[in-house]
Amino acid sequence: MYKYDTYDHQMVRERIAEFRDQVERRIDGRLTEDQFKPLRLMNGVYLQLHAYMLRVAIPYGTMNSAQLRVLGRIAREYDKGYGHFTTRTNIQYNWPALTDIPDILDELAAVEMHAIQTSGNCIRNVTTDPFAGAAADELEDGRPWAEIIRQWSTFHPEFTFLPRKFKIAVNGASEDRAGLRVHDIGLQLVKNEAGETGFEVWVGGGQGRTPRLGHRIRDFLEPRDLLSYLTAILRVYNQHGRRDNLYKARIKMLVEAIGPEEFARQTEAEWDEIRDSNLVLPAEEIARIRAFFDEPPAATGSAIPATGRADFAAWLRRNRRDHKVEGLSSVVISLKPIGGTPGDITDVQLEAVADLAEKFGFDEARATPDQNLVLPHVRNSDLEAVFDGLVAAGLATANAGLATDIVACPGLDYCALANARSIPIAQSISNLIEAEGLSDQVGDVTIKIDGCINACGHHHVAHIGVLGVDKRGEEFYQITLGGNFGKDASIGNIVGKGLAGEDVPAAIVRALNTYLEIRNEKERFIDTLRRVGPDAFKESIYAAA
Repeated sequence: MYKYDTYDHQMVRERIAEFRDQVERRIDGRLTEDQFKPLRLMNGVYLQLHAYMLRVAIPYGTMNSAQLRVLGRIAREYDKGYGHFTTRTNIQYNWPALTDIPDILDELAAVEMHAIQTSGNCIRNVTTDPFAGAAADELEDGRPWAEIIRQWSTFHPEFTFLPRKFKIAVNGASEDRAGLRVHDIGLQLVKNEAGETGFEVWVGGGQGRTPRLGHRIRDFLEPRDLLSYLTAILRVYNQHGRRDNLYKARIKMLVEAIGPEEFARQTEAEWDEIRDSNLVLPAEEIARIRAFFDEPPAATGSAIPATGRADFAAWLRRNRRDHKVEGLSSVVISLKPIGGTPGDITDVQLEAVADLAEKFGFDEARATPDQNLVLPHVRNSDLEAVFDGLVAAGLATANAGLATDIVACPGLDYCALANARSIPIAQSISNLIEAEGLSDQVGDVTIKIDGCINACGHHHVAHIGVLGVDKRGEEFYQITLGGNFGKDASIGNIVGKGLAGEDVPAAIVRALNTYLEIRNEKERFIDTLRRVGPDAFKESIYAAA
């Protein structure tokens, strides 16, 4: 993983000192809350329903054991003993005292972490495939490119106050686990006819109030041109984005308004002016950044261990992933215990993951867009020891990718923007699916829940999405069907009227049972849904409504 140089350390420390002064001025009344708001947002501090919230950046989701231990200590010393992983691979603390946040930032800086680019109308945390550098289907590791973009975009004077927040994802594998088509910019690593590696460029995707899938505006971009082309895209957006209308401010709305062809034309025209400027990315700089992301050495003894343990075997089936290096595997650490809060992790569990990463995982762990963690590099001979360590920490739920692996935003339990609760709905759905014994039967199904239209829980791209809405002061939930996050991304469609919260779990269970009744052999839920259409499920969803 990337290591800070002198400039990085100085930059982060100066930002903390500046923010410490701003906090002091807020506490003693020299700054009003309105004056303080843009300053705190630039440092990842939100004002939630009950307290301030701190969102810590985890660039492209990558952490080492020292960082995990500090995250655990922060949860214990400054919060209520837990943190919450988000769909942008960040971690949030929901209960820190404002006066403690500069000290928290100092602790983070000691292990090369910060809260920059986690809020505000800037380029947010750049993400990539959580299995980057390990995936068996990978063309090239996307993390060095995400790091290059991070360094270029941090404190970029031209793009600090964009019309709206801006999200970039990089994917280097054949399967899209980064969700390129629902990002403002998506970069897919590809090879051209000459065998050279470059980027396929997608623009104008996003979720929220008006979900849209991105458009491909360039089939191949040379690596040397990455920063100049990104600059051209952002300049077109910065010049023409709708600052006068919050609901039309995202780049997706600009691309839709003028058309992807016209947006591409304007981008290419701007790029022609700057392509050969000082924005050319030198090969030496690419090599320097790549050197921080060495692959682990090949392992000996490549066989997956045979086991007579049913619990370990079930965990291997669901939570182990193939690795591109013989003798290694990647493993998913589910943060979705049955009936638990999706994405939450205790201080003790963070320290347990740190121990496992250090001892068995080449000192590396990842956060994922599904609010889970990954140990990307584990020797096959160590898999059982890792499983035992996860069992001891309460982190061995064997449900990665199953219907109980539910994604959910914090909702009205925490968020000032929310219209409805998300966490209790997720817990109830998880409990009922488990009680009905459906999880293994229905296999790969994604369920994602949001408490408001901002869609931090990504319900638009779930096979089954749940959106909480306020209806005359009461919480109701719309069900969407047909969303998908990957290479064949799609936006789900609302199937009918909103349901009361207590009716949602049973409605989803009825939909899953309908799938079992009508699916073809080995057909996934999303494939059955696309084959027969949503009406086949609508009747069962509203059968008892």
